[in-house]
Amino acid sequence: MLLYTSTYSLPLPHRWKFLVDQLMAFWSSLVLILASVSVVLAQNVEESYLVINGSLPMTHTDANYICATIDWWPSNKCDYHQCPWGSSSALNLDLSHPFLAKAVQAFRRLRIRVGGSLQDQVLYNVGSHSGPCRPFTKSKGGLFGFSKGCLPMSRWDKLNQFFNKTRALVTFGLNALDGRHQIKRGVWGGDWNSSNARDFIKYTISKGYQIDSWEFGNELSGKGIGAMVYAEQYGSDLIELRGIIDDLYRRFQPKPLLVAPGGFYDRQWFAKLLQTSGSEIVDVMTHHMYNLGPGVDRNLVKKILDPHFLSRASVTFTDLQQTINTDGPWASAWIGESGGAYNSGGLNVSDTFVDSFWYLDQLGMAAKYHTKVYCRQTLIGGNYGLINKTTFIPNPDYYSALLWHRLMGTGVLAVDRKNIAPNLRTYAHCSKGKPGITLLLINLSNRTHFTLSVHNILNMNLHTSQLKTLKKETSFVHGLKTTVSWVGLKSTDENLSREEYHLTPRRENIQSKTMLLNGVPLKLTEDGDIPVFSPVMVKVDSPISIAPLSIKFVQFPNFDAPGCE
Repeated sequence: MLLYTSTYSLPLPHRWKFLVDQLMAFWSSLVLILASVSVVLAQNVEESYLVINGSLPMTHTDANYICATIDWWPSNKCDYHQCPWGSSSALNLDLSHPFLAKAVQAFRRLRIRVGGSLQDQVLYNVGSHSGPCRPFTKSKGGLFGFSKGCLPMSRWDKLNQFFNKTRALVTFGLNALDGRHQIKRGVWGGDWNSSNARDFIKYTISKGYQIDSWEFGNELSGKGIGAMVYAEQYGSDLIELRGIIDDLYRRFQPKPLLVAPGGFYDRQWFAKLLQTSGSEIVDVMTHHMYNLGPGVDRNLVKKILDPHFLSRASVTFTDLQQTINTDGPWASAWIGESGGAYNSGGLNVSDTFVDSFWYLDQLGMAAKYHTKVYCRQTLIGGNYGLINKTTFIPNPDYYSALLWHRLMGTGVLAVDRKNIAPNLRTYAHCSKGKPGITLLLINLSNRTHFTLSVHNILNMNLHTSQLKTLKKETSFVHGLKTTVSWVGLKSTDENLSREEYHLTPRRENIQSKTMLLNGVPLKLTEDGDIPVFSPVMVKVDSPISIAPLSIKFVQFPNFDAPGCE
């Protein structure tokens, strides 16, 4: 309000100045009000619904689906004029840091893969190995610009003490290039020299170290990354490794899995590998995926928020499953390494909130396409580490991974989406450790606010003519929302609640390194403990709201899902 009467006692120049100031303040307030109204009007509100089929899971993941890697890169591994690795490799990582142990222990049994680009150049300082045991050094003629490196058994002992302390499930990548020679540029031939690996496995067994799986090679498949080996040779070497594992573990249980090839999917190469190695040699086919492209790409955020771009990954999942079904039905599929963007990830992208849109979406997608295990590059190191390499403080994707691990069970459920835009991603699993189901919602839109109702297919006894009308948001649909119970036969208590875990970025900045859970920042306690994940309790039959550029896990306690029991 303009205070005209209060100005008469002022000199004329001051009076005009006062009135101008009042007008400017009024105009500023009006602009803010109009801006707020425009923001509200700019946001779309879409109402839709999901139908969940809990009668029979589509497929199952491993109980320890979430996996993270520890790489071999030394501190002078650099990309795009930055060196983001520090002391985070298997050779120099500070295993005594309390934050690191607590971060792994929070999963109860986190699967850890030790491997990466330099693993094929690692020699194990045990048995017949002779000569000095030196770390990787820069070398112009070396693969990836580095010399061969060496793993001392004293360091292997310390790694296993850490794994034992944290109850980690370990996959170790063996040196599949040992003994070979380069027959032409980028192509390596000759038989694998298994003696060093055999001595290493023998030592591991003698110390009582539990290895869940031995992986053979890193990115030597197809055209290879830096180096490749023909599939026929690779298959022959796998038969030899299978014999070594069967021989050395004949008196020890459980016997580790044999996984391979730890490389990018190539239809012809993968098929030939399975055909050459033969029945039940390989337990798991591991493949790598970096579908966002190079970490230096300035369009990383745009790609992450593009649902059509994200969906392209489904082609690889589908093709790999067809290859396994045709040529190796005894094997299962794992993502052995995936960091979104390759070459250490994207600075100020891979370690921020926005990366969880890609990460959680691919966890959900991979599970739908029969992937049993998903290994994130990395646990620590590079820009894509779940944990900051310097402070050991978890990045946003760490909390996303832990929430998935705690809430999403092994049973993958079909979700029928009705009138839902592609930028709302939806996944459903049997709940972990409790009855019911858990729904994951990922809203990639920066302006659409979705309101959803969830229904059980067990109660959808509708005529064909009625089903056709479900494609349109009509009065019939509104009636359906009130007459069809979302939970099915067990919905009898109106006081039931569901759990909601709503993830948003700090200050609405999607490139923030702080993630909020139901509005509360996720950060370590004063003792370095992982914070408690406290859900918001919401009346079970109320619509679900998912704000723009946010993520939500929703746990329904008594959804009638016979396939989950």
